[in-house]
Amino acid sequence: MDSVGVGEMPDADLYDDRGANTIGNLAKAAGGITLPVLESFGYGNLTKIEGVRPIIRPIANSTKMAELSTGKDTMTGHWELMGIKTVKPFKTFTDTGFPEELLALLKEETNREIIGNIAASGTEIIAKLGPEHVKTGALIVYTSADSVLQIAAHEEVVPLDELYDICKKARAITMKDEWKVGRIIARPFLGDEATGFKRTTNRHDYALSPPTSTVLNFLQWEKYDVISVGKIRDIFNGSGITDHHSIISNHDGMLKTLMLSKTEFTGLAFVNLVDFDALYGHRRDVIGYKNALEEFDRDLSDLIREIKNDDLLMITADHGNDPTHHGTDHTREYVPLFIYNPDLQGQFLPVSETFADIGATIADNFNVPQTEIGKSLLKQLR
Repeated sequence: MDSVGVGEMPDADLYDDRGANTIGNLAKAAGGITLPVLESFGYGNLTKIEGVRPIIRPIANSTKMAELSTGKDTMTGHWELMGIKTVKPFKTFTDTGFPEELLALLKEETNREIIGNIAASGTEIIAKLGPEHVKTGALIVYTSADSVLQIAAHEEVVPLDELYDICKKARAITMKDEWKVGRIIARPFLGDEATGFKRTTNRHDYALSPPTSTVLNFLQWEKYDVISVGKIRDIFNGSGITDHHSIISNHDGMLKTLMLSKTEFTGLAFVNLVDFDALYGHRRDVIGYKNALEEFDRDLSDLIREIKNDDLLMITADHGNDPTHHGTDHTREYVPLFIYNPDLQGQFLPVSETFADIGATIADNFNVPQTEIGKSLLKQLR
């Protein structure tokens, strides 16, 4: 559940995130939220959630996890889930925009002018600069509080193949240490000034490869399936992934996960539902976030009916993104962990010291090597 945090971590003040609590604050601001499946998993015991009751006995093994790494971005969170501790945070250009030297190289490589070069909401910047882009063909370059360089272009002005090639060139340019952002993101859109511009589902991320081997690599090397659903493949730059399914929404991601639950495979299906973060957290849309969570809970009801005796369902997040918090950035929070199997009774587990306990549990289950951080929870499950 991308960005669905459960309350500030002890070091939240270092990130200007004191008071952040994604699920707790959005539920309060929305006047309550209805999540019967997640309530039965023990969600209401992890933090106060208006509309979600604490319970005595959950049907899942439930806890929350602290982030051991420095940072609160997508790659840091996902990489830690699979066993990597990030000490030095990725470069950001939120306050300054990108250096002129970098932009000059990008212009030279692409033969296109550049407009924007600020930290901005993707929907707002295409509304503001879309007409100029359509008229001139200049690339809309922007960033955010995350470690990203985003390039927006109208699909009828800059064809997708060209936009993707431009992003590959930007990725090569930003391999320089002082410019090394975590991701280059292609942000294609359609529409016109009269009817409005709207981003399409043809987004593509160009990430850095993980600096060391992850649990995904260990699974792949032992011939297990490692199936990406959503942007997981992009986040790991394809490293350790054996198959991939693109999605166009959270609901589509859950439908594909449901399909996989009915398919015979041996290994890991790793799913990212990005709408919580991209559509609602960053846009500070409390009601949209609430509705998306309630939709997810309904989809989860269908999914758990398909979980078989030899399956293990694990639900977590990669950081917070409190839609009631200041700014539009991620928030430094604990994340939930629910582990479900129909043969397990369920219980509350101690708080995990690192997201990597998930990777360690997966590695233990499949008897592949462990990474340097993380402790398996497999033997604690009941």
